[in-house]
Amino acid sequence: MDEKVKASWERALHPETLKTNIITASIFSMAFEMLKSSIIEKIEGFFTNGFDENGMIVSPEYKEKVLSLNRSPLYASLKWLQDMHAIDDKDLERFEHIKRCRNTLAHEMLTFASSGVDFDVAEAFEEMVGLLRKIEIWWFENLEMAIDPDAYHEGLDLEQVIPGPVWSLQMLIDVALGPEEEARKYYDHFVANADKTLQAHVAGLLFRCASNQPQMRALGEK
Repeated sequence: MDEKVKASWERALHPETLKTNIITASIFSMAFEMLKSSIIEKIEGFFTNGFDENGMIVSPEYKEKVLSLNRSPLYASLKWLQDMHAIDDKDLERFEHIKRCRNTLAHEMLTFASSGVDFDVAEAFEEMVGLLRKIEIWWFENLEMAIDPDAYHEGLDLEQVIPGPVWSLQMLIDVALGPEEEARKYYDHFVANADKTLQAHVAGLLFRCASNQPQMRALGEK
């Protein structure tokens, strides 16, 4: 057997390497789905007029101002964010790069396991977190702070703000791929604060639904 082929199969079939690569590819795919969901659902929630027995009542403006921009809800949402100056052309290129990385890891698992890929997976993870953070900080600054400015002290350093979806994505990466002691920190924190966190999430969701309408008009005028 050719030595290069032999070495490639040895890497692919090594138990620890195989497990790590499978977990890495799976986490990347999961993280990418989290990114997509956050992009779409944040905007959909912004155009929500409350709830009924069937769930959220989405304003007709969501279809008119967002879904009309592209046949794909994801790309329509990205275009809306670009039109609102939340992201730019470079961010769209970054998203496409992240998507290509995800497709490579999902569809070329054996190649990744045996000979690697032509991109740095750690850097791709960082790009994903960075893009999500940029979008979430834009929402925080233009929605959360605008709705209740008195809740935040003057001169708040946005670099110190960690939005919930960003924390969740980083936690997923750290717990699955980081050292065990790092994963334990997240677990211990969750157990200690689970009830408090759930109550704050529900209260925040109800508050945002009640406050969205005037802010939606203000953003629409930008």
